[in-house]
Parts: sequence; C-alpha cells; structure tokens
Amino acid sequence: MSTAPLVGTYLDDRGVFTITLQDDAKRNALSQALVAELVAAMDRVDTDDAVRVAVITNTGSVFCAGADLTEKRSSDVAERTDPLALFRRIQKSPKPWVGRIAGHAVAGGTGLAAALDISVAHSDAKFGFTEVRLGIAPAIISVICLPKMRPADASSAFLRGNRFNGTEAARLGLITTAVDPAELDAEVNAIVDDLLLGGPLALAAAKDVLQRVPQMHPDEAFPWAAARSAELFESEEAAEGMAAYLEKRPPRWAP
Repeated sequence: MSTAPLVGTYLDDRGVFTITLQDDAKRNALSQALVAELVAAMDRVDTDDAVRVAVITNTGSVFCAGADLTEKRSSDVAERTDPLALFRRIQKSPKPWVGRIAGHAVAGGTGLAAALDISVAHSDAKFGFTEVRLGIAPAIISVICLPKMRPADASSAFLRGNRFNGTEAARLGLITTAVDPAELDAEVNAIVDDLLLGGPLALAAAKDVLQRVPQMHPDEAFPWAAARSAELFESEEAAEGMAAYLEKRPPRWAP
C-alpha cells in the first residue's frame, strides 16, 4: 500500500518551486522519512535549471516542530538526517530560498526558518528554543541562529526556553518579517517577484558573498571581492543585464 508523500512539490511556469511540508500527523517534525523527501526536493532545486526560486511552506498549523522525538536513531542514520547538514544545504544552494511560514516553528523548526534566505511568518506563529525544557540544549541550531542574534537576546531565548510570536522572531533576526496571516501570500509573492528579476548567476554569487565575506578578515575580503566582482562583470549574464538596462527592456531571465 502506497503512502502519501510527506513533502509536496510543484514547479510553476515562472520557475518557482514550492516545497510543502505536509506531515500534519507529526506536525512536520524532521523525521527520517520527511528529511529524506526534503533532501530529494533540495537536490532538484540545486540541479534543475528550470528552478529559479525555492519556496518552502506547510500545511496545518505547524510549520515544523523540530526533531522527531519518537524516533531512535543509530549514529549512521543520525548523520544522514543531521538537521545542520540540511540547513547548510539551504545556505550553500545557488538558488534563493524563501520561507512562507504559515504556522508554528519551534526548536529545530526555528532553526529551519532561520536557515532560509528570506522568510515571512504569521505574526502570531510561535517560535522558540524549547530544548532546555526537554533536558537538552539548542546546540545544533545554534550554529545557524547565533550569528543572527544579539548575545543578550540569544542568552534569554536559549536559557528560558519560552515561546515567542513571529513579530518577536523577526525582531530577533531569526526571520525576515512577520505579517498578518491575511497578508502572508502577498508578501511572499512580492519577494518572489523581486527575486525573479535577478540574474540566476548573480543571485548565486550574492549568496556566496553573504556566506564568505563575514568569515574573512578585511585584508582578505577586499581582494577576494574585487576578483569576484571583475569575474562577474565579464560574464555573459552581466552583459545581458547591462544591455537590457541601457535598452530599457527586461533582461532575458525576467518572467
């Protein structure tokens, strides 16, 4: 007997690939099965030239409840389904990832939301580093979340283990913005429309800059950035983009 997929996917004619977490029974927890399907979707995002932008969203009232605490994992399985590896896939992907967070996102779910390039949540969605209340610590997701947060905010959130709403999650830097549920689709659509106006190679380069430059000393960063910029200026994509600008027409990659 076949089972329903835990992750739904749909590619529209503009190149927007929507990934929907739909394991409502487990509140979209990061089970081995859901992670395997999510990794398969990520593989398509990274390798299919027809995909321009990835949007991840959910059914039900929970975006992601974090790790599936009902599963026992051997060390080899834990390595294959390590959420940090999952989050790094998003950060290293050449495509932009947008979060349409239509529900609660706690523990590892907060980490998933924070790993996305641009994310919009319901203002009343609940976030939180609830691990300490289970006798564990938010160790893995700290690698994703701490660079986005003030140390004082991180100390309070990690140690208290309390839940906070989407508006507070945006203030903490964990997501991009929080909106009224009725405005969620309009906000996500506006973000996607902007991303589709960027050159595919330029977007990949911008993500690379965002990942690399903060890790570099300025004496290393400036020459690296100058060389990368010169390389981009010589690309066919840049030639098309500048020609389109001067000719007052959309570039070939625009919808």
